[in-house]
Amino acid sequence: MSDFFQEDASPAKAYDARLMRRLLAYLRPQRGRVVIAVVLLALGAGLGLAGPYLVKVAIDDGILAGNQGILLTVALLYLLFLGLEYAVAYGQAIVVAMLGQRFMYDLRMQLFAHMEKLSIRFFDRNPVGRLVTRMTGDVETLNEMFTGGLIAIFGDVFLLVGIMIFLLILNWRLALVTFSVLPFISIFTLFFRTRLRANFREVRKRIAAINAYLQERLSGISVIQIFGREESSLESFRELNQKHTKAHLDTVFNFSVFWPLVELTASVSIALILWYGGLRVMGGDASISLGALAAFIQYARRFFQPISDLSEKFNIMQAAMAASERVFGILDTVPEIRAPKDPVAMPECKGEIKFEGLHFHYEEEKAVLRGLDLHVKPGERLAMVGLTGSGKTTLLSLLLRFYDPVKGRILLDDVDLRQLAPGDLRRHLALVQQDVFLFPGTVAENIHLGDPKISMDRVREAAETVGAHRFIERMSEGYETRLEERGGGLSTGQKQLIAFARALAFDPAILILDEATSSVDSETEQWIQEGLERLLTGRTSLTVAHRLSTIRAADRIIVMHHGELLEEGRHEELLRKDGLYRHLYELQFADQERVNSRRGA
Repeated sequence: MSDFFQEDASPAKAYDARLMRRLLAYLRPQRGRVVIAVVLLALGAGLGLAGPYLVKVAIDDGILAGNQGILLTVALLYLLFLGLEYAVAYGQAIVVAMLGQRFMYDLRMQLFAHMEKLSIRFFDRNPVGRLVTRMTGDVETLNEMFTGGLIAIFGDVFLLVGIMIFLLILNWRLALVTFSVLPFISIFTLFFRTRLRANFREVRKRIAAINAYLQERLSGISVIQIFGREESSLESFRELNQKHTKAHLDTVFNFSVFWPLVELTASVSIALILWYGGLRVMGGDASISLGALAAFIQYARRFFQPISDLSEKFNIMQAAMAASERVFGILDTVPEIRAPKDPVAMPECKGEIKFEGLHFHYEEEKAVLRGLDLHVKPGERLAMVGLTGSGKTTLLSLLLRFYDPVKGRILLDDVDLRQLAPGDLRRHLALVQQDVFLFPGTVAENIHLGDPKISMDRVREAAETVGAHRFIERMSEGYETRLEERGGGLSTGQKQLIAFARALAFDPAILILDEATSSVDSETEQWIQEGLERLLTGRTSLTVAHRLSTIRAADRIIVMHHGELLEEGRHEELLRKDGLYRHLYELQFADQERVNSRRGA
C-alpha cells in the first residue's frame, strides 16, 4: 500500500499538560456536574472501605465473643452500607454519563462547524474517511477519558489512599508485607505501558486507514465494477484488514500477559499475608486479631484493584492524548479563505467581473493560470472552452473563492473578492457542476437546502423554469418524494435538472455552469436551454462546455490554452479565425458525423 493511509506515526506523550488544559476547558460549563461526580466517587470509595472493617468487628466482637446482638447489628450495617454504595455508584454513573455525552456533543458541534469553514484545499489533502474517524472514533476516545479515565482516577486514588490508611492502622507490619510487591507491579506496568501505548496507536492508525479506504472505494464502486477490479480492491482491503486485526491481537496479547502478572503478584501478596499474619495470630500477638487478619486480606484484595485500574487509566489517557492531538490539529487548522476584519457589504450585485493579472498554481512550479486578464460585463453570457487542463474550472473556483490567486486579483462590481465575506460573496453566485450531489431527503429539500427564505412556490417556479417540474410531478409524492443517497434512482439528466432548480431558487446574480449539460440527452438539453434563455435575461453567466453546440448563443466565447487567454469572440467569429476553437469544433463535428453514419448503417 502507498503511504497515503499512513498517519499518526509519531508517538504521542502519555500526558500533555497543554492538551489537557484545552480538554478541561470543555468541562467548565459543567463544573457543577464535575463536582457532584467527584463527591460521589469519594463517597463511594469511603462506603466501600466500611465492609472489611465491619467483618473484623463481626468476627472479633460478635463471633469470637459470642455476642449475637453485635453480630446482627454488624450484619444489618453491612447491608445498609452495601445498599448505599450501590446507590451512590448508580448516581455517579448517571452524572458521569451525562457529563461525557455533553462533552461529546459540544466537541462534535465545534469540530463540524469548524470543518464547514475550512478551505477546499484542506479537503483535497485529507480523505473523508479519515475526517469521519476524527469526528467519531477520536471524539469517543476523549469521552472515554472523561467518563472512564480522568474522573474515575479520583475514585481510584481515594480508594487507594483510604485502603493504605486502614492497612497501616490495622497492622503496620502486615501493611509493609503487602506493599513489598509494589516494586514488581511497577516494573510490569512500566514495561507493558510502552508496548500497550504502541498497540493503541497502531490500532487507531489502522482504523483511520480502513475508514478512508472504504469511503473512497464505496464512492467509486461503479468504476471498480466496470473495470473488473473487485478482486484487486478486495485484496487491498484484506491487507488493511489484516494489519488492523494484527494490531488488535497484539493489544490482546499484551493485556493477556499483563493482567495475569498483576493478579499473580496480588495473589503472592495475599499468600504472604496469610502466612505471616496467621503465624502472628497463632502466636498470640496482641497487635493483630483473627478478625483484623480477615479484614486485612479483604483490604489487600481491594488494594490491588485500583492499582490495576490506574494502569488501565494510564492507557486510556495516552490514547486520549493521541486523539486530542488529531482533533485539535483540525481545530487549529486556519481556513485559507477567511473574511477580512472589516468586510465590504454587498447587499446587491450587478454581476460585473474583472480578472486582473491572475496567476495560480496548486503545486509549486506547475502553473495553472499565467497572468490572465478578463472582463465580464453585467448580464453578459460568457462561455469558456479549451483543452483539458487549460484552467477553465480553476478560474471558476477562484471566482467562487474556493482558492485565492497566487498573484493578481478578482473584482466583483469593482470590489476585490478578498474584501468580501465568503458567505456574502457566494450569496450572489450559484454553481451547477457536471457531477451533481444530492442529499438524502425530499426533492423540495434538495432544492431549497433548508433555507427558510425560499418558499415552496419559489421551489416550484425554479423547477418549472428549468423543466424539472414535468418529471417531479410524476414521482410518487411529487416534491415530497424522498431521494436516496446521491439521488439514486434518478437519471443523470434528472439530477442535473434538480441541481439547476436548486441554483435558480437562490436567485443568483451570477450563474456558473461547469459542464452542466454534458450528461443530458438532446430533449432534456432543449428543456434546459429554453429555461435558461428565460432565466438568464439580466444575469451574468459563465459556462464551461466541451459540447460546443450548447454555447453558440453565448455573447462571447473565450478559448483558454495552458492557463492563458488564446482567443475570444462569438461563435461565427471564432470559426472564421481558423484557430483552436475551429479545430475543436471540426473535431466534434467529425465525431458527430461518424455517429450519425453508424446510426444510418
